[in-house]
Amino acid sequence: MNKRPVLMMAVAAAVALVSVSVAAVWLQKKDEKSTIKVVVATRDLQIGTRLQPSMLETVSWPVSAPIKSPLNSTDKAYDRVINMPVLKGEPILETKLAALGQQGGLSSVLKDGKRAVTVKVNEIVGVAGFALPGNYVDVMANIPDKDNNPVSKIVLERIQVLAVAQDVASNENKPRVVSAVTLEVTPQEAEIIDLARSVGALSLVLRSQIDAASVETIGSRKADLLERTSQLGKQAADASSRAGKTEPVQTAAARPVKRANPVTPPKVTEKLEVIRGMSKSQESAE
Repeated sequence: MNKRPVLMMAVAAAVALVSVSVAAVWLQKKDEKSTIKVVVATRDLQIGTRLQPSMLETVSWPVSAPIKSPLNSTDKAYDRVINMPVLKGEPILETKLAALGQQGGLSSVLKDGKRAVTVKVNEIVGVAGFALPGNYVDVMANIPDKDNNPVSKIVLERIQVLAVAQDVASNENKPRVVSAVTLEVTPQEAEIIDLARSVGALSLVLRSQIDAASVETIGSRKADLLERTSQLGKQAADASSRAGKTEPVQTAAARPVKRANPVTPPKVTEKLEVIRGMSKSQESAE
């Protein structure tokens, strides 16, 4: 029996196996160089959640899409508290975790140098319940001026809502009418709110999430309302006056009818044909 074909097939199989192994090792090394290990959430997590092993997993993250301060081990995230919502599959970053030792709750949500102050609200003050956690509001105060006249003015801009009632997170966009709203402010802003609510009334003004522009106002007084009403009345009177100057449209019955001048028919003159000798002429019959 000729063993040469069998030997050649065995050698070819061995060479193919070695090639596949070398290619697999090369691809694995290449993949390790092009990706990093990143800890991500296995489900949606709300603010103040204390991380547990079942909430975390490690995945390969492409180096071509870099992220800032990721965690590469679940041990580094275990038992930490998150200070902002995290979606399923989203990387757990160091910036999304509260400081070590935080026990959770509202204090773990506060940024460095910030304070939490609670404002008592009703349906009107609380923007009909649309001031939800994560939204931004302006704080407007209605206080008396030096002449004891009421003035309404925005005293603080772009203040973040931390919680409504006792909830620091909300997955709904539906309005929630509550009795208290907690705001994230600086110490100086907390003093302004406390002073304003002790001498007058506070209202919240909901603003866009992407609107970061500051607007300076002088406030509104009772005289401004009267002046505004007067201006509107003057504009209405001017418009009515302009409308009264327009010529009325005449109907066919009221419009005078122009009669045409009678046409005198032309006078017809009768003529006779007269023949004298060799000549012929026409003469009037009159």
